[in-house]
Amino acid sequence: MMELQQLQKWYPQGEGLVKALDGVNLTVETGEFVTIIGPSGSGKSTLMNQLGCLDQPTGGRYLLEGEDVAALDEAQLSRIRRKTIGFVFQGFHLLPGLTALENVELPLYYQRIPPLERRRLALEALDRVGLAQRADHLPAQMSGGQQQRTAIARAIAPRPPLILADEPTGNLDREAGQQVMALLRELWQEGRTLILITHDPDIAAQAPRTVVIRDGKVVEEVRREQMSYGQAKSG
Repeated sequence: MMELQQLQKWYPQGEGLVKALDGVNLTVETGEFVTIIGPSGSGKSTLMNQLGCLDQPTGGRYLLEGEDVAALDEAQLSRIRRKTIGFVFQGFHLLPGLTALENVELPLYYQRIPPLERRRLALEALDRVGLAQRADHLPAQMSGGQQQRTAIARAIAPRPPLILADEPTGNLDREAGQQVMALLRELWQEGRTLILITHDPDIAAQAPRTVVIRDGKVVEEVRREQMSYGQAKSG
């Protein structure tokens, strides 16, 4: 599904450069569940921005479904984000003045999906995450775990083949975090490609494959080839 070839992302700092990504090579196949782990400042969030077409690389190549992302303009990148990628962030990013249903409908609105179809898809997504009964609640009326599940519903409502999750359990207590991870693993089992960034080794170990990043480089890969979905779920 995606291939990174000597990907670089540099930022100016003073009279020098910060190499946030320094020659990253990575291939992810369709239907994989991959966790990316590294300490603060390792480059993992910068990598997420690249994978999500939120930023352009300084050098190297990023092929997403065979398309060279670096060669695309902003309108083309926006189209890819809408059609291909569902984002789940640590901070939920729900609009406080909209209900759960309206928040989930938002990406469908930008895709110009007709109102009735938009409402149907949003309700299906909320039901999928167990929040159909909370559709008319504002974010402030929901727990952190419910807000994150609403954010997941928003990510999956357009039915994207790829889900990118950046520290999705970071703001949650242990029980809510386990519920969110169980939901993400179920989405993976259904055939979606799932890439999850974390600093937590226990979270990282729940995937069949973990990529370790440090100082802007991939320094290690761990593969758990014999891990089935059921083993990941109980892990």
